[in-house]
This record gives sequence, structure tokens and C-alpha cells, in this order.
Amino acid sequence: MYLLKTKGAGKIPDYIQIRDENFFLIAYFKITKPKTALTRCKLLHKMDEILLIANRIEYGKIHKMTLKYDRQPNHRTR
Repeated sequence: MYLLKTKGAGKIPDYIQIRDENFFLIAYFKITKPKTALTRCKLLHKMDEILLIANRIEYGKIHKMTLKYDRQPNHRTR
């Protein structure tokens, strides 16, 4: 997985993107409010590790993480 940190401007806050090995977007959230997004993608248990990395990397840089993400297909019935 990959982590990207983008810097906000003015009223726009800083954001974090988490992407898988194929660069598919897994999560996109404000640095100050990660809990909901990480809960949705089942990475809440890794929140401390993700935020530690996010606080250490530079804005606009891509950081390769060793976290595993098993994306389950979305089976919706009508």
C-alpha cells in the first residue's frame, strides 16, 4: 500500500490518501479526522501506525507501506 499526504490551502485542510499496489484509492481523509475512513476500509486497528507515517513524510511524497489490505468485492443485492 501507498500513503500520500497533500497539503491544503487556505480553508482546505491537509488530506491523506491510502492506495493499494495497483494505486486504487482505498481511503481519503483529513489528517485530523481519520477514524471514519479507516473504519470503512477496515484499517482502524492500524490508525496509530498510519498517522505516525503521515506525520513523518513530506507533502506530495509517496510512501510505500508494508500494511496488507484485502479488498473484498462489494456484493450488493437489489
